[in-house]
Amino acid sequence: MFAKAFRVKSNTAIKGSDRRKLRADVAAVFPTLGTDQVSELVPGKEELNIVKLYAHRGDAVTVYVSGGNPILFELEKNLYPTVYTLWSYPDLLPTFTTWPLVLEKLVGGADLMLPGLVVPPAGLPQVQKGDLCAVALVGNRAPVAVGVAAMSTAEMLASGLKGRGFCVLHSYQDHLWRSGDKSSPPSIAPLALDPPDLSEGKGCVKADTALQGDMRQLTLEEEVQQRCEEKSPSEATEDPGPGGLHVDPMDSKTLQEQMDELLQTCFLHALKCYVRKADLPLLTSTLLGSHMFSCCPEGRQLDIKKSSYKKLSKFLQHMQQEQIIQVQELSKGVESIVAVDWKHPRITSFVIPEPSPTSQTIQEGSREQPYHPPDIKPLYCVPASMTLLFQESGHKKGSVLEGSEVRTFVINYAKKNDLVDADNKNLVKLDPILCDCILEKDEQHTVTKLPWDSLLGRCLEKLQPAYQVTFPGQEPIVKKGRICPIDITLAQKASNKKVIFKR
Repeated sequence: MFAKAFRVKSNTAIKGSDRRKLRADVAAVFPTLGTDQVSELVPGKEELNIVKLYAHRGDAVTVYVSGGNPILFELEKNLYPTVYTLWSYPDLLPTFTTWPLVLEKLVGGADLMLPGLVVPPAGLPQVQKGDLCAVALVGNRAPVAVGVAAMSTAEMLASGLKGRGFCVLHSYQDHLWRSGDKSSPPSIAPLALDPPDLSEGKGCVKADTALQGDMRQLTLEEEVQQRCEEKSPSEATEDPGPGGLHVDPMDSKTLQEQMDELLQTCFLHALKCYVRKADLPLLTSTLLGSHMFSCCPEGRQLDIKKSSYKKLSKFLQHMQQEQIIQVQELSKGVESIVAVDWKHPRITSFVIPEPSPTSQTIQEGSREQPYHPPDIKPLYCVPASMTLLFQESGHKKGSVLEGSEVRTFVINYAKKNDLVDADNKNLVKLDPILCDCILEKDEQHTVTKLPWDSLLGRCLEKLQPAYQVTFPGQEPIVKKGRICPIDITLAQKASNKKVIFKR
């Protein structure tokens, strides 16, 4: 659905009543979420926007955006989570596994076919036709796609795992994902499962699954052995870790402590490098979405919900208590940073981490090029009623001409057939072909001469309108019809909200 760019209709802050309704809908659609988890997903005071858009096929979609990331989208009154939400709640939906090579097809808009499924030792999750499902890749439980089951699990097994399994609505790397912070899926280890029972089910599928398990185990053992060989004998002796592996000091800290450190690092990095006095007051959501996420080191993902603060507002309150920033609620329910103490010891002593050469290469290669608008040129198509006039130059019905080409042809036609009035060079005598092509029926016996501008104007009016669109580096695209103008208006609605309409 989001394989191609979508068109945004409106983007407004959510009302309190709509926020409560959304929270109730989330609790009803996803009963596995607890009350605290629903409150985390749909925060009570943090900024939450409703974006109404049209997909490239014309489907009307409502997207809910929190912290700069789309968290939910609604299609035909059905609520779906995005991959950003599923990365925080990986067990929210029944998850099916496929191979990494299949991801490219899903991003391109393809549905997931059953031959691409990887059957786990415990068997496929039990779903019914039309149930919401997630799709993950082998070796990582972090979902990379969201879709709807095209058949039940029983029907999948009865078909021999052939046919269409899931209608994919949204995937990692599609345009809905690109509207967020463009973070990568976190690494979530697969669940520990019992070995498959080869006495049940299809032997070929289960033998393949067992082989995959053996290969994963072999790969793990080789990795452990390689790490041990890289260490010196003294290091291997002194290392208390299992298998002689070095224990990273970071591993001794809890995940929550690591996330707290990462949160503070990104916060200080953003204040020191990106936020300027002219940017104040700065929305707290803008600080997070536009600055802090971009300061996250390569290979790590900033997730406030996994920190001890749980919410951005609590973290900023803590930073305010340390007198680094000052936060105020300038409008109801929306907090902004109004002051920053750039001379604070924590900011002045903060050392900006140097990006690795690999990340620098990736950033240089993925740096967005400046946008160049397409070149739009009006054209004219020759209709059947005008073929007699243009056939001398080799044009036929449907031929496409530019305005300058039409003007040059008409002038040459008049001069070649000696139609320029000898007494007044500004007038052109009309021969039978010109009369049939450009005059109305009631004018054919009364009008014998026309000025040059009137002749050219009438000729262009009789031609069918068309236009050519040329994007940089692409072949021109010719379309028939008039160029539709884009009307952009800014309207002010209730509660002093401003909405942009494009028609």
